[in-house]
Amino acid sequence: MEIEIIIIATLLSLSGAIFSFWQIKKDRPHQRVFWLMLAVFVFQIWFLSIRGQSREACPLADWGERLMFLSWSLTFFYLAVGSTYRVSLLGLFTAPVITVMQGGALLPNVLNRNPKVIGVTDYWREAHAALSVLSYGALTLAAVAGVMFLVLNSLLKKQSFTTGLFGKFPPLTTITTSMVRLTWVGVTILTFGVGASFKMEGIESSVHLWVALMSWLSYLVLLIAKATRGMTNLRFSWSVILLLGLSIAAFVSV
Repeated sequence: MEIEIIIIATLLSLSGAIFSFWQIKKDRPHQRVFWLMLAVFVFQIWFLSIRGQSREACPLADWGERLMFLSWSLTFFYLAVGSTYRVSLLGLFTAPVITVMQGGALLPNVLNRNPKVIGVTDYWREAHAALSVLSYGALTLAAVAGVMFLVLNSLLKKQSFTTGLFGKFPPLTTITTSMVRLTWVGVTILTFGVGASFKMEGIESSVHLWVALMSWLSYLVLLIAKATRGMTNLRFSWSVILLLGLSIAAFVSV
């Protein structure tokens, strides 16, 4: 049942990406993409609910569960942002990312087909894990907005004003505002996640904690530099994208 749920959610997000591209080509409104992504969100919750009951804990015990949790977080923040961002190219950029992550959960040996009961032995560890992964939903969407900024900035430099893609972008200032706000939201949630980790048992042996701490500190320095030193939006976009990539790579490697 769980595999079927992931497959349906993946097909729905793939449909969202296809409809986004098709609607850009046909110059049609994007509301259908919103409803597709809302359906994806429902199936993600269904999966996480089943796994949570099986684990009797937050479903983050294997990489399949982590990918689905992160996909749910990214979908949540996509649905939560205002319509100015949602009914633009954000669906086209976000839906493929969600499709790839959910597709990754379907790969062999990624999702444990026979999950064992974990039970909650350390609520602070549960809070740390859940909040940290949730924060990366906002940070991933901030990186998606960063990619949008880079694409639009490139079109402006090339003066490609006649392309159908150009007319679908919100203004650069709108993209920048959403990117900075999403980064602040992600860092704020991650702050609580890192804070909860200091209440965990065996904190000194948690490699993931130190990776999360370094990631949090890097993002915080970036935001402070943006606020105080006047970092250009172009550099901030590249920084948000690179920091996300480095953070995910660090988590995968430990």
